Amino acid sequence: MKTDHWLHQYPKLNILGQLKSSAEDFQVTEILGYEPIGEGEHIYLWVRKIGLNTAYLAEQIAKFTRLPLRAVTYAGRKDKHAQTEQWFSVHLPGKGEFDWTQFNEPGAEVLKSIRHNKKLRTGVLKGNRFNITLRQLSSTSGIDERLQQIKHSGVPNYYGAQRFGNTLHDPRGGNLVLADKMINGETIRNRNKRSMAISALRSWLFNEILHSRLGNGFLNKPLSGDVMQLAGSNSFFCAQQIDNSIIQRIQQRDIYLSAPLWGKGQLASESDALQFEHNLSQQYLIICQTLENLGLNQERRAINLFPNDLEWSWKNDTLNLIFSLPAGTFATSVLRELLDVQDNNLAKA
Repeated sequence: MKTDHWLHQYPKLNILGQLKSSAEDFQVTEILGYEPIGEGEHIYLWVRKIGLNTAYLAEQIAKFTRLPLRAVTYAGRKDKHAQTEQWFSVHLPGKGEFDWTQFNEPGAEVLKSIRHNKKLRTGVLKGNRFNITLRQLSSTSGIDERLQQIKHSGVPNYYGAQRFGNTLHDPRGGNLVLADKMINGETIRNRNKRSMAISALRSWLFNEILHSRLGNGFLNKPLSGDVMQLAGSNSFFCAQQIDNSIIQRIQQRDIYLSAPLWGKGQLASESDALQFEHNLSQQYLIICQTLENLGLNQERRAINLFPNDLEWSWKNDTLNLIFSLPAGTFATSVLRELLDVQDNNLAKA
């Protein structure tokens, strides 16, 4: 399963640039979408981390508090090779507290702690704010115009290389290698690796469907029977007829075209869209059957991604980008439409 063939929305500029020359060049700030209320059984921690992955840091918090790992939760995993700020929660009923100034994990700092009445659950995020610095650009020609295009027309909502475990030594993605083994009947006993393999396989198939829509001119052109996802929601509906109202709502970003995240059950699409998605599923029948047998259900994901509040500035051959994205989407999907990023940290991911 390749990951280097997916089409771009815009003509390539053939510009090289350096990403993550330092961790501070890739800053991510979590947008939770609600404020902890100051009381309750859960301690919410606002943590800045550099050079640490989220799961590892959760383990260190559990050790510090002498609580089981299941008592420590987070809403989303953040890049290891970055400077990130995100929430963790610790389940501690009663009036007990910890002295977080004594939490001495190198690369991590607890900036704030506050109580809340609900557990922090995976996926509850509203989104993430990115502050990205790209250095040593081989050219600056056309980048301002391209950023204006992205601001207006968005980018394909591909899953990024992180999802597949891509490295410089294995561009196929380590997680996809595990997925191949799973398809061929091999049991993956490590629960975390198995989860990553399943997620990578499902994401790869979504990217293939998105790639096919783009290649057939349907990235921004709705088909009769397309499934529309409501903005800011997981809710969706089938548009049996594409009329002016549907077109206008798409243009206003009130609804988004979607593609299937494969699983068992019937496709939600109808008519031309159903035929298109069904034909693709026949091309990847073994992968579809594998995902169905794993017990996943049919879901949908938007195929267009629009960076919010996109702004940028220049200093010689260095470009700084600031924008926000919804939860579950990838900044690298924006960057790939801009330039060819050289990220040496992929070798260590």
